[in-house]
Amino acid sequence: MQTPVALLASLPLGTRVVVRRRFGDGVTDSLGDLVARNSTTCTVRTRRGDDVVLLAEVTAAKTVPPAPPRRAPRSR
Repeated sequence: MQTPVALLASLPLGTRVVVRRRFGDGVTDSLGDLVARNSTTCTVRTRRGDDVVLLAEVTAAKTVPPAPPRRAPRSR
């Protein structure tokens, strides 16, 4: 079985992922497109912007399907 960091290193940029990492006393997730990586970090483009994740803090990672299309606003 591949480690989460090895998985992130093997995926093509643009792949939609969720990355879980240690954050303070808990964990947090980044969901979005993998847009960059180097030997110490990876960058996930979320709806709120780019999230640079230290690979040393990653506890889990996996690919996820594309986001569903946004709904049209309700009309009255």
